[in-house]
Amino acid sequence: MLTIRSLSKTYANGVRALDNVNLEIPNGMFGLLGPNGAGKSSLMRTLATLQEADSGSVDFNGLDVLKEKDAVRRQLGYLPQDFGVYPKVSAEDLLEHFAVLKGLTQRKPRREVVDGLLRQVNLWDARKRKLGTFSGGMRQRFGIAQALIGNPKLVIVDEPTAGLDPEERLRFHNLIAETASEKTVVILSTHIVSDVSNLCSSMAIIRKGEIISSSTPGQAVNQLKDSVWEGAVPHEQLAVFKSQFNVISARTFDGQARVRLISKGQRPSEEFTPAIPALEDYYIDLVNR
Repeated sequence: MLTIRSLSKTYANGVRALDNVNLEIPNGMFGLLGPNGAGKSSLMRTLATLQEADSGSVDFNGLDVLKEKDAVRRQLGYLPQDFGVYPKVSAEDLLEHFAVLKGLTQRKPRREVVDGLLRQVNLWDARKRKLGTFSGGMRQRFGIAQALIGNPKLVIVDEPTAGLDPEERLRFHNLIAETASEKTVVILSTHIVSDVSNLCSSMAIIRKGEIISSSTPGQAVNQLKDSVWEGAVPHEQLAVFKSQFNVISARTFDGQARVRLISKGQRPSEEFTPAIPALEDYYIDLVNR
């Protein structure tokens, strides 16, 4: 269990990145959703002991994350948003280097760990290739491999699927899902709603440094029961609906706008029929309020 209490952070330029954040993150896969600039990476860097908080506390299984940083790092696996690699070094050699930094100094057990991780992330056949030749998805899989060295109890991945094509995103989903267990906290920070709906058993939404929702994906979607509608309206009426309702999406074809919106308690007009709520509806509704 990771417990965050009253965590705040303001940068030197005056930007308040974290504003009294309170969260309880259980073991398993946890999703942190928020738009770009919401404070996700600031929170991830703080939890990864890479920056100081101004105030508040973070407890991880009895460890004070803000004070006992070395002890936390021994249990931490971290994949930052911008994961750089040495382009002229092979995947095998760089992963060995990371393993040494994690304390695996004996060659035989280190080789067993490195070989096992390369197979786990499906990079065994590319282990001799230089990292500069890897695709974006392959680099992300390598990033997960280095994050899993040492069987960490806290795994943090920050915007891991941004820029990946659908096939690599699905491969990454399968890989990260395998890392979650009842004894490990895995935090997935992202602005991609499908990442959370596909992977996470619990979640929170952050906006302008504040946690504005904390629930399970199922609980979030249930809050929009009988509130999501779809219908086709003349394009010239679209502005009216946008002014009166929270429009989730609007697509225009042949002068007609196909509109998906949220209206709690009443049908927007005769043209609209009930739609099945999705996590994306909840997220957009909450963030745009």
